[in-house]
Amino acid sequence: MYVSELGDLWHRARTEPVSIHLDSASASRSSKRVIETITSHLWREAERGAYVAEEQIAESLDRCRRDIAELVGHQASELAFRESAKAALRALLTHWNLPISASVWVATNEFGPNLDEFERRGYAVHTIPSADVYGHVDTDALENMLQFEQPDFIHICHIGSHSGVVQPVSKIVDLARAAGVPVVVDVAQALGQRDCASGADVVYGTSRKWLAGPRGVGFLAVRADSVRPVEVESSEAFIAGRLGLGVAIQELQSFGPARVNRELATIGQFTRERLTGIGSWEVLEPIDEPSAIVTLAPPPGWEAGDVLAARNKLRSIGILVTCADPWRAPLSSEQTVLRISPHLDVQRAHLDQLANELRGMGY
Repeated sequence: MYVSELGDLWHRARTEPVSIHLDSASASRSSKRVIETITSHLWREAERGAYVAEEQIAESLDRCRRDIAELVGHQASELAFRESAKAALRALLTHWNLPISASVWVATNEFGPNLDEFERRGYAVHTIPSADVYGHVDTDALENMLQFEQPDFIHICHIGSHSGVVQPVSKIVDLARAAGVPVVVDVAQALGQRDCASGADVVYGTSRKWLAGPRGVGFLAVRADSVRPVEVESSEAFIAGRLGLGVAIQELQSFGPARVNRELATIGQFTRERLTGIGSWEVLEPIDEPSAIVTLAPPPGWEAGDVLAARNKLRSIGILVTCADPWRAPLSSEQTVLRISPHLDVQRAHLDQLANELRGMGY
């Protein structure tokens, strides 16, 4: 029995997996239609020439651009395709006319590689206080901070890579706008499972996670009336992948994004309830956190290598999860955790099997 009402539809649209796929935060499984769209365009390129083929599907690419822009609350003219979320951030920081020693405020769940990009450019990074032990931004503290100081921009991971915590992005954007501070939002882990139309000045993300599009496609949306980077779209591109992303978004639209958001939040809650208290593993998010990313701290005394061994054992029996090391969120954690990220087609039996295996590893 599927946890989600949409589970059967999601499952039937895809090829039968050879494992229990609980790793959507790394890369979801694309549908057969997405795969067929990609391969059809590759054949088209071989038959007609790559550039001719691109011209012939220009309308489909334009629709993909419009659809992504709508999901993140931007105009199609404000969106550029890139190869990944990381490439999108690099393009933004390369072309954005920021001061030499720019200042950026981040939340405690900031993605480690993003911090590396800021450090490489000599930015002064300051951490916004958290409202609780989970790492949600303290918006009251942020409002107070903005009364006395304004950074060059605020950068927020809507959902991080090391935790399923959802940041109050819309509230952060409202406070920053009142203070005249632009906000950049990384929606790589949020788009497809949360509403990402927050009003942020810049939004960027990727295709391969919760949207279930292909790898090798990302995007950057920059509001025209705020920051003004130069043209950042990559000209040499995985056009077939962009088409595949467009189809993945159409499939999301057919289900209803709001409904998908609700069902993934339900799946996250069900997963936490099922895994709480299993074998001395500790669920690290609030039970009702509205995301499908669930992280488990290992039993007391375990080290990073033990968590990696647990992941490898699970993979060896066909359960796909991630061993999430602290480099993913160095401002908030020094602990390696097990990350579980099921999509709509997760079954109760899948989580039962995972719980049984974890119970056998704990004590």
